[in-house]
Amino acid sequence: MTAAQLPPVAPEVTATLVEELSPRLRKRLDAAVTKLGARPTHRDGDTVTIAVDEETDLRMHAPGGVVATADALTCGCLLAPACVHRAAAACAAPAACAAPAADPAPDPAGQEAPSEAASAPHADGTASESTGPAPESITPAPYGTASAPDSTASAPDVASPAQRVAADAVWSAAAAVLEAGVEGAGAVAQAALLRAAHTARLQHLPRAAGAALSVVTLLRAARAGDPSYRTPDLVTALAELLGTAHRVGTASGAELAAVRGRARRPYSPDGSLRLYGLFTEPVVTHSGHGGARTWVAGPDGRLCTVGDVAPGGVGRALGVADRAVRLGESALTHRELGRAGLAVSGATVSPDGRLGAGKGVKAVTARGAAWTEPPLAALWETPPLQQAVRALRATSRYADPDAGGSDLLFLDVELRGAVRDPGGTCLLASCDGGIAVRLAVADDDPALAHRDNLMLLATAPGTRLRIIGRLLPALHPRLALLACSHPTGEGTIDLGFDRLRRADLPVPDAPVHPAAPEPGDSGANSPLHLLERRVEQTVPAGRAALGMLGDVSAEARRLRRAGLPTAAGLLAALCASAARRERDAFGRLLPADTDGFATHWLAAARYTSAVSESLCAAAWEPRPEPAVTG
Repeated sequence: MTAAQLPPVAPEVTATLVEELSPRLRKRLDAAVTKLGARPTHRDGDTVTIAVDEETDLRMHAPGGVVATADALTCGCLLAPACVHRAAAACAAPAACAAPAADPAPDPAGQEAPSEAASAPHADGTASESTGPAPESITPAPYGTASAPDSTASAPDVASPAQRVAADAVWSAAAAVLEAGVEGAGAVAQAALLRAAHTARLQHLPRAAGAALSVVTLLRAARAGDPSYRTPDLVTALAELLGTAHRVGTASGAELAAVRGRARRPYSPDGSLRLYGLFTEPVVTHSGHGGARTWVAGPDGRLCTVGDVAPGGVGRALGVADRAVRLGESALTHRELGRAGLAVSGATVSPDGRLGAGKGVKAVTARGAAWTEPPLAALWETPPLQQAVRALRATSRYADPDAGGSDLLFLDVELRGAVRDPGGTCLLASCDGGIAVRLAVADDDPALAHRDNLMLLATAPGTRLRIIGRLLPALHPRLALLACSHPTGEGTIDLGFDRLRRADLPVPDAPVHPAAPEPGDSGANSPLHLLERRVEQTVPAGRAALGMLGDVSAEARRLRRAGLPTAAGLLAALCASAARRERDAFGRLLPADTDGFATHWLAAARYTSAVSESLCAAAWEPRPEPAVTG
């Protein structure tokens, strides 16, 4: 049995079932979850049956696709309903949450989209529909969208007392997870976080609620050995959760509205739009969703997307690309729209640029434009540094979900060949300003054309191309290559769907050799990783592991010598907080200061993120021209 085979369970249901267990059964809960995960399941309509043993069955009733009450879980064992099996089944199932933002079905009214606050943090690969650089690696299942509190009303100047209490509960539950680490944050700690998420949702704090559910989902993935799990994702999710909970008590006005978030994201009327297709990319998530997203631009250069993502994986992504877009009366497929145009009336657009497909939207096919023609050509005229700064605002780990913006870069490059780096083989290219850019594979799935196309392009150094890529924040210029002009100069290539042939490439004038990276652009000059690794080290093993490090003064001195005194101070304070344990008058250890440690960890996590983004932007600065001597 896998979590995907079970219906999602509402957070408050899981929390209630765990809270009702006796202390003895709580100690057995993690083992029960593991044991139940190995048992066979059977689905019959809205009911999933788990064979607890040869004589006992547990049933999960999910009308509407979600287990919404504790009574919907019934067990046939002698101890039921006070048995551990019901709680174990709820903990093994996905946590239900507000519908994720990765291409939901079009709203018939074309007015609202689910909040991205409920989406899980992203992992490597293709992007989710939020214009972020990667997919929802592990995404909770949707529930309760219709009943979610409407937080679009005017926010009060300060948080209410009930909201502050809810935020404090979220902070305490998240701090406990950080204290224990992945290894110690079992079902009981997760249930406390789910209870806090439910309370936050009831108090109109959907951003905190969504972040809490994301942490729970990632914790479960980490403990289950899910191959899509990445520790940096959980670091980001925990920092977002702690930061949001902290800011509820200090924010006011517009800042408080952003901290509270939106239960649903509105589509705004945008009148009539003339749109020009740019390219189409596959969307494949680790949660089993697949589809396509087509990017279009308006006459003013504003980017919008038309997407179709649903359960189905890479097979669905390949099929959807040749299906008609769900927008008005247009008969264009996604791949055709990427090279054509649309005239839309009654358009509605979400803050992140997704076009609504409501009943009032009308769309007809129109003439497109080549990448070298107005208005699309203007996208390539913005200097790379300005594009990178704009994309960083969109991809920031802690960006306001309503900030919008795109993470795409539009560059004219000259290919230089393949280069190896820790992330795998990349295609090295040069763009305006003498900037050396690493072009990485957007998705390694062999069913998609990304890797084959990139490896083929690496055999044609000297080829000049116009490309579109997604910024991958790093200490050196790095993009996920999504589309390019055809090497012959005729048309464009969607690198996830179209397959280049060797005959499409110009014949090189000289034998092909691996390209050498630019000197000094390896990103290894900054010792910021000394602090970053301590921040990440805390998440798997908890505070105790960091407290056993001992003296970190040598690392602190290295950070100071590199001009990072704040990083040095944060490192020393973090490790000191982890090691600090007070004793009472009888010499007994007192409980650790989890709140203090969480505060130090949050400061370090947010600082490393901000500095990394600054270093990433600096890497895109133009290189000075070499001096000419006469």
